Amino acid sequence: MDYIYKSAKIIFFCFTFFIVSTKNKEISNNSSINNNTRFIKDVLFINGCNPENLPHPYRYRVLHQMEQLNAGFLESDEYFYLNFEPIIISNYRIIIFFRCPWTEKVGQAISLAKSLNKKVIFDIDDLVIDTKYTDLIPFLKTLSVKQKELYDDGVKRMGKTLKLCEFAITTTETLAEELKHYVSNVFINHNVASDEMWKLSEDALKKKELQKIDEHIIIGYFSGSISHQPDLEMIKPALFKILKEYNNVQLLLLGELKLDNFTKEYSSQIIIKNFIDWKKLPEIIAGVDINIAPIENSIFNCAKSENKWVEAALVKVPTVASNYGAFKKVIKNKETGILCSNINQWYESLKMLIENKNLRKNIGINAYNRCKEEYNTMYTSKKLVDYINSISNRHIGFFLPSLQISGGIYVVLKHACILKEEGWDVDLILPEEKKVLFDFEGHTFNIISLNKAIMVAEYDIIVATLYSTLFNIINNYRARKHLYLVQGYETNFYPYGNYFRFVAEKTYSVPFGIQYITVSKWCKSWLWKKYKKKARYAPNGIDFNNISFYRRNLKKKKIRILVEGDSSSFYKNVDESFKIIQKLDNNTFEIWYLSNNGKPKNWYRIDKFFNKIPHEKVYQIYSDCDILLKSSWLESFSYPPLEMMATGGYCIVVSNEGNSEYLKDEENCLLYSLGDIDDAVQKIERLIQDEQLQKNLYENGLKTAQKRDWKKMRNQIIFLYSN
Repeated sequence: MDYIYKSAKIIFFCFTFFIVSTKNKEISNNSSINNNTRFIKDVLFINGCNPENLPHPYRYRVLHQMEQLNAGFLESDEYFYLNFEPIIISNYRIIIFFRCPWTEKVGQAISLAKSLNKKVIFDIDDLVIDTKYTDLIPFLKTLSVKQKELYDDGVKRMGKTLKLCEFAITTTETLAEELKHYVSNVFINHNVASDEMWKLSEDALKKKELQKIDEHIIIGYFSGSISHQPDLEMIKPALFKILKEYNNVQLLLLGELKLDNFTKEYSSQIIIKNFIDWKKLPEIIAGVDINIAPIENSIFNCAKSENKWVEAALVKVPTVASNYGAFKKVIKNKETGILCSNINQWYESLKMLIENKNLRKNIGINAYNRCKEEYNTMYTSKKLVDYINSISNRHIGFFLPSLQISGGIYVVLKHACILKEEGWDVDLILPEEKKVLFDFEGHTFNIISLNKAIMVAEYDIIVATLYSTLFNIINNYRARKHLYLVQGYETNFYPYGNYFRFVAEKTYSVPFGIQYITVSKWCKSWLWKKYKKKARYAPNGIDFNNISFYRRNLKKKKIRILVEGDSSSFYKNVDESFKIIQKLDNNTFEIWYLSNNGKPKNWYRIDKFFNKIPHEKVYQIYSDCDILLKSSWLESFSYPPLEMMATGGYCIVVSNEGNSEYLKDEENCLLYSLGDIDDAVQKIERLIQDEQLQKNLYENGLKTAQKRDWKKMRNQIIFLYSN
């Protein structure tokens, strides 16, 4: 039964993911959708190649690779480089710039990606990255000075984008070797046929089988651009000779080639076709008997892909190709194609195929069989997906209830900072937030507001940080691991009879799929004793970068007492602190009150009130006060006493599970009994009179705080999430 349940769950998840993915694509292509909607996915292609002018590279290097990624469970999108805003990259963990010349926006996008620990890849299928390569193209010599300057500018800007990227993906071994002069990590993902290309090719084969056999033998050259004119000129003598000797041979030329040098003598044997829609190309190629792919021997040409061989192989047409570059790598001579190194070999090879129908058929079938396994987006997706995953920074999302800085939120943000410094890609996920980016202590974080986002990206880890966030992440978001950061016994955050007590309690008894982590020894203890949940533990720390400490003088006329806590939270027990204050001499003590949420009650005696103070300014308030009075009876980990000791101040505190792991009575603080107002008053008066006690508490308190420096906790925090 358990197996059936798990299988059904997997099927349901896959079906749901398919529906969501399909729906997302419909929405992302729908101009009427709210522009504020964000689609959180895995990979973004920034396409620098205009699909209208150069559809072939765009299709192979963007659409086909998107199909590969999708088959491997990675969701992707694409934008034209002139039609995107840099902030869009925050929605993805991998950014791929295909044939993308540098622009100010491209530069901004790369800079932002790096600041967010997103990986940046440059994809290229030609050596159009440096004029030292493109100057080898004969066709460019026909351009005017201004045209050449414009072309070179595009090439240089392409190279500039490449140099800003950390990785490169390309099509051939030769191209990869040249790219390594610019980036060290280069991955080869050969051009492969999409599923639609295979379907169109299969349809073309079926149609060909039904057609009447033509006595003509057609040699096809599907050149594409005018830049291939020198390649055709190179084998022209062999073609002339073939056309002269075989009246039944025809030459089909498709593309932008000039035929000035082809004499009228062979005009009846030459068929000329202009560019056609790629969806019609398989039928045209299937209609020829021999495909030719000549290239001149240059580094630029040798870097080109084997597309012409692949497209012919899909319809079982044999290819005769130059014995250079990718053709030399992929073609097994006289088995999956024929390779030629000189004009005589071109003539002999064409003659051999013309006269040997069975050889044409066998080579075509062999090439087809190889392509079926090695040149299909579906069958080759794993290699690309594995590479993308291997170079991706670890992707973690912290699900926070808000960005309002409290002790618990502060801890999460410090963990996020440490992981970001370690190179992790860190998202902060919130139910509702207007910000897209959030700066905290010198780090920029991507903010995902769930009321404006549709999330299908895969995370390595998603972390729930409050009971209200836990069930949301289990039910809705893809992650290899779900963690629950327990910072307190949240059931007791609410009085008896409150519904949320039951919701919080359920989070400690989740029977599947959750790993528990904590920053409190107390939490680790009760998670195991009460619920048999093993939790990994890392201690909380304190940041000494912004803290100045000094020993307080308690002989001055006015001694300043700080009360800290939310007056609206009953377990913070703030009322008790102010009951203690009522018994103190007004002339001796000045009272400051610091609260993140609750406001002072009418009967509180307060000289100065601080509400929702930015965390970086809180230490100054501690530093300006002499004594911290803290009456909470429930804390997961109590920061205020530690923060007060870090500035050199004194602490008079109720002992609770959240501060017991570092507070020692009479050593670094004075503890008073919960509810005993007189005991607290006596402790305050004793502290003022006893200078030796002051000295001991100051020295030991400072040592306690310094042991908790975040820098010393770094490795433990990283380990908390890494295993």
